[in-house]
Amino acid sequence: MQAFHQHRSSVMATRLHRNIKQEIKSDPYCFPQLPPIDQSFCYSGSSHGSHFSVKNSHEHYCTLEPSFAIGSYTAYDSSLIVGFSPNGSPMSQQDSKLCRSDLHHSPDNTNGSPISGSCITDDVSDLRDKLRELETAMLGPDSDVIESTTSPEMASWRLVMDAISRGDLKQVLVSCAKAMSDNDLLVAQWLMDELRRMMSVSGEPIQRLGAYMLEGLVARLTSSGSSIYKSLRCKESESADLLSYMHILYEVCPYLKFGYMSANGAIAEAMKDEDKVHIIDFQIAHWSQWVTLIQAFAARPGGPPHIRITGIDDSTSAHARGGGLNIVGKRLSKLAKYFNVPFEFHAAAMSGCEVQREHLKVRPGEALAVNFAFMRHHMPDESVSTENHRDRLLRLVKILSPKVATLVEQESNTNTAPFFTRFLETLNYYTAMFESIDVTLPREHKEQINVEQQCLASDVVNIIACEESERVERHELLGKWRSRFRMAGFTPYPLSSLVNATIKTLLENYSDRYRLEEREGALYLGWMNRDLVASCAWK
Repeated sequence: MQAFHQHRSSVMATRLHRNIKQEIKSDPYCFPQLPPIDQSFCYSGSSHGSHFSVKNSHEHYCTLEPSFAIGSYTAYDSSLIVGFSPNGSPMSQQDSKLCRSDLHHSPDNTNGSPISGSCITDDVSDLRDKLRELETAMLGPDSDVIESTTSPEMASWRLVMDAISRGDLKQVLVSCAKAMSDNDLLVAQWLMDELRRMMSVSGEPIQRLGAYMLEGLVARLTSSGSSIYKSLRCKESESADLLSYMHILYEVCPYLKFGYMSANGAIAEAMKDEDKVHIIDFQIAHWSQWVTLIQAFAARPGGPPHIRITGIDDSTSAHARGGGLNIVGKRLSKLAKYFNVPFEFHAAAMSGCEVQREHLKVRPGEALAVNFAFMRHHMPDESVSTENHRDRLLRLVKILSPKVATLVEQESNTNTAPFFTRFLETLNYYTAMFESIDVTLPREHKEQINVEQQCLASDVVNIIACEESERVERHELLGKWRSRFRMAGFTPYPLSSLVNATIKTLLENYSDRYRLEEREGALYLGWMNRDLVASCAWK
């Protein structure tokens, strides 16, 4: 009897499969128009993970720009849109112009060939019905047959269907990423459509994060990740607004304060007896880190030292500042004058990859401190470039014989991990980050959306969508950073117990779900059971 049922299921499945294929051929709009694999889609299973590319240009896709003036939020401006209605719920594909027949006849498409769509058509429900019918045909009505004929693939499929029916957004995100990793593009596109129904940029933390992770998946599928990242980086809000969002993030979460306070504590300890102090900040961005240190030096017994800060930064941060590094110099000079601290500022407008010894203007008789706060993960390593600036810069700094070099980095492992592993790590890390923001910023406030979009979204998109040199967000765990510092000749510089106590006092102003731990000479700040930021010092 069981053999009969299996034979019957096989025949019915074959017939249904033929029917589906026939309907695909007869109705070109039932499924996305996927061109032949060897012509338009490219897959490489390298150490960086699976990579999909489409030869057609997708530069016209824009990204995540809130439009509160009209009471709505749209995650894309053009043909690849994840739309949200005024109440934060996803809009239909038709309303958000997600699936358009003119994708196949775009005026930008001059060669006459169809542009591959990145979404399922309006008839996705019909596809779901057919797939469910296929499942029933394959398994049969008898429970004993179901148990004996369920393959791993079918079990995985049923897990996905169950996650969709339960609204388990995290599981559907993972299944979509796994389909992309396996180059199962049709399933990935279908799951993207399901995910669009589950997103809300004003909803639960996973719903908000999911919107940006979905954007990364779609961008990866269309090979538009780099242009989206650049759009988010360069076409941001007005500088005054962006600076405001960054300040909000600085205040509502202790991550930046933790990093700056721990680094400043190590520098102050190392320089307590010095008369001339030179600080090289490899990504000065803003002046906020050095405000408290200048104040601390001003109150030092015996008077403050002469302080000179070399601020290194590329044009990426100029937009947020509303101008070049001269703005930072003027602000800090004014602050130092107020506290009667002798002060100089030297601007080096370049990226860390461009820095050479002559740019640092080191003078004899100055005690040197080097600050690497939230910047080293942007440096390409040996897996990206033979120049390996990540290690080159450390060797350069070691030659200068600093009294202390501080490191503050996100405790995440996304540098050389393959795509699917990297996706899981990003989902885990930023879920904790978004949950911590949710505790402080009310969801109904538009500032929450702006803070997450302007300060975090581009990082998420870049980690998921980009590969090789285009992926600039490349985090490593502290264990790996330790290896790099030791190979460059550094030895650990112990953090003061006063620094630990000061940060503990800081955390009293925040949720009790933040935790501070000291392990192997380093400080870790985490949210519940997840480490998020690590800080240490070297000499």
